[in-house]
Amino acid sequence: MTYLIFHLVHIFSVFIYGGFLITDNLILMRMQKTLSPQKYAEVRKYFALFTKQLVPKALIVAVVSGAYLIHVNFGPISDDGLSNFQIVLSIKAFLGGWLGLRGVLQVFFGIQPLVFTSHRFPFIFVVIIIFLSQLMFAV
Repeated sequence: MTYLIFHLVHIFSVFIYGGFLITDNLILMRMQKTLSPQKYAEVRKYFALFTKQLVPKALIVAVVSGAYLIHVNFGPISDDGLSNFQIVLSIKAFLGGWLGLRGVLQVFFGIQPLVFTSHRFPFIFVVIIIFLSQLMFAV
């Protein structure tokens, strides 16, 4: 039962964070082409205002619940080394951990990333993580 609760919380928090990135990268960036610079700045301001309270917390919940799910699912390492499932899960965990660390440093400590300052790179990571989550049970 604990696993199911963590899994559902993880999926829900990932939807919140991923939805934020999708909205920012696919919708708001397109609006920039059609709105005036002043109107676009106003839209971005409201978007940031409404997402600033929820999205960073959802990211932390996603990383913490993901760490628990990895702990449960990773399994023992055999004498032959990591299985294909464990390799894909490790890549997925690294990408998710990087997103979590970047988000915590940026939002809670005010440390801005030196590279990849837009949300495009985290969006690409989230898309890769989604594909890996579908692939890892098939390998």
